[in-house]
Amino acid sequence: MVDFDQIIDRTATTSVKYGARKAYFGSEDIVPLWVADMDFAAPEAVTQALVQRANHPVYGYTLFPDSMFKAMQDWFQSRHNWSVPQQSILMCPGVVPSMHAAIEALSQPGDGVIVQPPIYPPFFTAISETGRKIIENPLKLEQGVYRIDLEHLEQCAANGAKLLILCSPHNPVGRVWLQDELEAILDIARRHHLIVISDEIHADLIYPEYHHIPLATLADDVAIVTAVSPSKTFNLAGLGLSCLITNDRHHRQEIEKVFNSWHISAANPFSIIAFEAAYREGESWLDELMFYLDETRKQVIEFVEQSLPNIKIIDSQGTYLLWLDCRQMNLNDDELRLFFINKAKVGMNPGISFGEVGSGFMRMNIAAPRKLILESLQRIAQA
Repeated sequence: MVDFDQIIDRTATTSVKYGARKAYFGSEDIVPLWVADMDFAAPEAVTQALVQRANHPVYGYTLFPDSMFKAMQDWFQSRHNWSVPQQSILMCPGVVPSMHAAIEALSQPGDGVIVQPPIYPPFFTAISETGRKIIENPLKLEQGVYRIDLEHLEQCAANGAKLLILCSPHNPVGRVWLQDELEAILDIARRHHLIVISDEIHADLIYPEYHHIPLATLADDVAIVTAVSPSKTFNLAGLGLSCLITNDRHHRQEIEKVFNSWHISAANPFSIIAFEAAYREGESWLDELMFYLDETRKQVIEFVEQSLPNIKIIDSQGTYLLWLDCRQMNLNDDELRLFFINKAKVGMNPGISFGEVGSGFMRMNIAAPRKLILESLQRIAQA
């Protein structure tokens, strides 16, 4: 049994989540429930593999071993019924850089790129910083559930868009898209020759009653580039290794050219070791993690419903993030942010940073020992 209740002191580890509290919130006296990494120890198999590699005292340039690809392929076959040929995999130095590279490789300056806010903020900057045009297809909140506005998506696609960035499962609202929703997106992509970049880095963090479907398993006649990584699944984000998967050889080569032009290598000996160990030996750890997170999620929802009547939770179907609807508190976004920082002493991500439709919301990271999460809720209730 993994002890997810263990409190691990991260204050002396140059962690962004803890070390940047002063810069981001103005105080270190804040419970940090913001940056999307976990306060849990990575799987023991990963730590052991890293220690064993560190004990070899030469840390030179490193190749990607076939065994690493095999561990990843076995994982996606067994967990997602997705057969991924090794030649379709392009190793990348992190998901956000891979987004920049894919946008630069597969579109031209001035081309339109569709995003679906509220959305992970680097999606916006990946488009704007590469000189492309942001086209927003906001999600619709209907009876507490976010849905894709397919009619509006069709209009966006018809308006000269070249790419669609899909977040599946969605960060921050936690939707796990159904097959008919994904099929509808693919139909629009076919009609308008859209290339879909599908960010699926939260694909393994799914609650029991839901099921993630990799977009690429539903079509072979639509250009799809899928971003995957063990970083969120196994709390390895600081190691920075991810990959893009596409069966379009030309697209893969064009993205690789961009990385080559940046003179950036993804081949770090430690990230490679962790990547393989996580996919090969991390399954039981992940199953225990999701059981623990599911119970935390249920307790948070129950607490908010009973003790925080002016806050509504958009129930997450996947990820360890919860999207809090605070609009009934009748505060503007600055006031809302300062309420949580100065009065509750809880640090979360303001919804407005995920786009204008995030105004009045906050994003809460529940991937921490449950005692810490419940204490944070008590702080909010007292404030």
